Amino acid sequence: MMLRLGSMAICTLLAVSTIQAQRPTTLAGRSTVYAPHGVVATSQPLASAAGLEVLRQGGNAVDAAVTAAAVLSVTEPHMTGIGGDMFAIVWLAREGKLVALNASGRAGSLMTRETLQARGFRAGSQQGAMSVTVPGALAGWELLLRTHGKRSLAQALEPAISYARDGFPVTPIIAAQWANETAFLQRDSAAAATFLPGGHAPKAGEWFRNPDYARTLQDVAAHGIGTFYGGALGQRIATHLQALGGFITLDDLRGNAPTWVTPISVPFRGYRVWELPPNNQGIAALEMLRILEPYDLKAMGHNSATYLHHLIEAKKLAYADLDRFVGDADHLDMPADRMLTDEFIAERRGHLDPSHAQPRVDPGPLRTRSETIYLTVADAEGNMVSFINSNYDYFGSGVVVPGTGFVLHNRGAGFTLTPGLPNTVAPGKRPFHTLIPAFVTQSADGREQAYMSFGLMGGGVQAQGHVQFLLNYFVFGMDLQAAIDAPRFRHYDGQRVALEAPVTDAVRAALSAMGHVIIDQPPIAFGGAQAIVRLPKGFAAASDPRKDGMAVGY
Repeated sequence: MMLRLGSMAICTLLAVSTIQAQRPTTLAGRSTVYAPHGVVATSQPLASAAGLEVLRQGGNAVDAAVTAAAVLSVTEPHMTGIGGDMFAIVWLAREGKLVALNASGRAGSLMTRETLQARGFRAGSQQGAMSVTVPGALAGWELLLRTHGKRSLAQALEPAISYARDGFPVTPIIAAQWANETAFLQRDSAAAATFLPGGHAPKAGEWFRNPDYARTLQDVAAHGIGTFYGGALGQRIATHLQALGGFITLDDLRGNAPTWVTPISVPFRGYRVWELPPNNQGIAALEMLRILEPYDLKAMGHNSATYLHHLIEAKKLAYADLDRFVGDADHLDMPADRMLTDEFIAERRGHLDPSHAQPRVDPGPLRTRSETIYLTVADAEGNMVSFINSNYDYFGSGVVVPGTGFVLHNRGAGFTLTPGLPNTVAPGKRPFHTLIPAFVTQSADGREQAYMSFGLMGGGVQAQGHVQFLLNYFVFGMDLQAAIDAPRFRHYDGQRVALEAPVTDAVRAALSAMGHVIIDQPPIAFGGAQAIVRLPKGFAAASDPRKDGMAVGY
């Protein structure tokens, strides 16, 4: 059986009939990367190489992360760019602490529930100008560099400008995803002119140039982010969006500001797992881990029917709470830490039926789609960055301001029109976000020390993917690359769940007998992960074979 993998590794899976559900099985192929000084793991080789070059030239992990993110905005334009949002968790080695940045933008001042409702807004799937919220990524890049980097934004943008101006050969998985969006890109004349040169998406190995984007990045490098947030570029964005029925004004762009936030955590197997607080879904990963605490997951057997059933049902409970309680941090009616208390978790766990798939679960009691890049970097000083940037859907809103070379995201699709919820759309609110960088620390001498930086792109699969990766590594003892490679499930809604091919027919039949409805999905539906582990000396790193990327070190 063949499964399409990244350009760095194409491999044949073990015959399904020989796989035992109780034995940890993985997609065979890549090895964990070990390096003495620093490592970069991204979803595209040119971005990994650009980040590594920054480290070798004396830049730190923050410099390398922003440089790699900028390159990814050129090489994976359907996934990410300055028209999107970003989040990051950073371990500062000298201070011995974690800091976290929320660089997600807000709804435009003209975006009201009543207007959206009148126009037939589709929560969860809206694209076009109506779905665009203020892009926060570029402001996040600049603030990270200014606060914790060694290099300027102009320096960090240099490799991306070069690739946009001179071109690069498109990698296979990216080419296939790009081609699938041809009809969507044709809806917007500027998007088609930018991303369908010659009328078609670039094929694998074909060179792609984006001179408009090179000029946009050069403008930012020369004049700073003010050109985007309130300047000439911002004026073009606001004017174009309003002509298309969008809701962002120049003042909305001018008022954008990233927010330093305090990450949230739970203890896990002698470590501590960290995620970002709402407005994103990181709390669901922590809630799943807590719900699963009492169960002997190892005795169930890796990817056995019993094991997968418990994870899927825990996912349903945690995600029900996302829908009800998570949104803009300034509008929560349930404090994030309340959702992780023993009392709340016990109530949630009480709804987990060990033998039957529930078609629907309700959120806990109130008492007080989507596409992305994830990368991680570690440097010789011990700094580590967990970094995620996204357009939301493939090519986001599909709207390109003529001559700019990048799409605007559709993160407004994350809002709900249901009144009275933390995530109900309103002017100036941050929408619910799928983006979740993550981190793991280990206590030593009474203090937390950096251990692992990790993340998994892929919209709604992210929190459930985090949990599967952590269990693979910490419970089943897989090495870092194997923990990423291992076949995953992705629960969608109701009883629908997708399983990757190495999960056996016997396991599928057993899950079906419990009431799960097994569906087929392509490899990209299961996300793409990167991870770095800090060793006593040096680092280990891994990158997902479901993507085109790689981990590299020196």
